[in-house]
Amino acid sequence: MKEPMISVEAALARVLAAAKPVEIEEVALAQAYGRTLAAPIAAGRTQPPFANSAMDGYALRASDATAPGARLRVIGESAAGRAFEGEIGAREATRIFTGAPMPRGADTVAIQEETQRDGEFVTLATTVAAGENLRTVGIDFSEGEKLLQAGRRLTPRDVALIAAANRPTAPVRRKPRVAILATGDELRAPGATLGPAQIVASNNFFVAGLAEAAGAEALDLGIAPDNPQALAERIAAAQAARADVLVTLGGASVGEYDLVQKALTDAGMRLGFWRIAMRPGKPLMFGALGAMLALGLPGNPTSSSVCGLLFLAPLLRALLGDPEASADMSEPAVLAVDLLANGVRQDYARATITNDGGGWVAAPMASQDSSLVRTLALADGLIVRAPHAAPARAGDICRVLRFQRLGG
Repeated sequence: MKEPMISVEAALARVLAAAKPVEIEEVALAQAYGRTLAAPIAAGRTQPPFANSAMDGYALRASDATAPGARLRVIGESAAGRAFEGEIGAREATRIFTGAPMPRGADTVAIQEETQRDGEFVTLATTVAAGENLRTVGIDFSEGEKLLQAGRRLTPRDVALIAAANRPTAPVRRKPRVAILATGDELRAPGATLGPAQIVASNNFFVAGLAEAAGAEALDLGIAPDNPQALAERIAAAQAARADVLVTLGGASVGEYDLVQKALTDAGMRLGFWRIAMRPGKPLMFGALGAMLALGLPGNPTSSSVCGLLFLAPLLRALLGDPEASADMSEPAVLAVDLLANGVRQDYARATITNDGGGWVAAPMASQDSSLVRTLALADGLIVRAPHAAPARAGDICRVLRFQRLGG
């Protein structure tokens, strides 16, 4: 008797439960872009450490600028990196430039455009209140203040913030290693001479790109023929490379030429599940082979890609310590056409998803055959339909997964 299909939600929960975050390493900021922060970042200094001018102009006391026409004597100059060492007294001012430290005694800045310089004197065209055009100490952040949380994928803006906090390195998760093994006698690499019953392998390129986009390191194990010894050798190669995840492509079912599941169990894999109530992608397999997790994706391009987006990408985020790895990435959209009732499996229909100014509008692609690579490339995402969903009409609200948001 076949094991019953499990739901997408149950399958994802099992995958993520098996994911233990990878080790932490400290890297120089130049290597931190796109890496996942492993610990909170606290400021190592106060920014700015001194009050400074936000504009070019004149630093003075607000009590001397209570009426237009005030005339003050200029006693010095303060520039970025070169502060005025004296103190501002009554009816005195210093020339000051953006970012320069505020002189002692001054509490405001009159901007250059609202002044008239005459030798050693400056005349103010307007009044200036205390605190105008200056940045106070710590207006950005204070020493010890927490700036970034663990689990954040570092953007260039984040790395710049860490640098401003006076930290030359960042604690990040090491990149998970993803070994990718395409299987099947029918597969050949792009550019190879093809026999009459052979096709070009493409799923491995999608998986490698998806892994790299998620912050992992992809290791291509090539194409293994439908041969138990060849499969065993490639599985051993993945273990020798200390892969965190082995992704197999094709051969995960139980037909006469579907040898991957048996090869993995023979190598010691504890099978977590196979066969999910989803379309496309039913023969998805998951297990653990020692410390290495194994994810067996179907051979059809769309099935493989959809399963990669729904299971491999969240798995890699979990390995990187992302607290939102299990977050629902779907969004509401309006259907552009009528849809028939759905069957027993959760459906993921490739679709165009456009924004009409008022929200997302989704229309399924004309053909949903899971072997069509071009259709997958032209789609913007997936329309998600629950098992046994009732017929839907154009204008109804549906849920969509946009490829751009999923990293695909």
